[in-house]
Amino acid sequence: MDNIRLHLIIEGRVQGVFFRDSTRRQAQSLGVTGWVRNLRSGSVEAVAEGPEDRVRQFADWCRRGPSAARVDRVREDRETWTGEFDSFDVTF
Repeated sequence: MDNIRLHLIIEGRVQGVFFRDSTRRQAQSLGVTGWVRNLRSGSVEAVAEGPEDRVRQFADWCRRGPSAARVDRVREDRETWTGEFDSFDVTF
């Protein structure tokens, strides 16, 4: 299975509902690396790298988020895999 990289912008009620920490835990459970952060617009941005099936599972989870979140839309762009991450972190 090939490694891929996805850049996600998650829109909706996704800040202040533990979205970033839940995203980090989900990525770690799947063995996905990258980062997640809040945007000034109220959206959440994430970059995820790893085996395609696991990154796709991660992106599917982002379309739902934790139970307190309301995800309205996820913009997804596939980028070139770089292998630059050793973990999945919340950034600021």
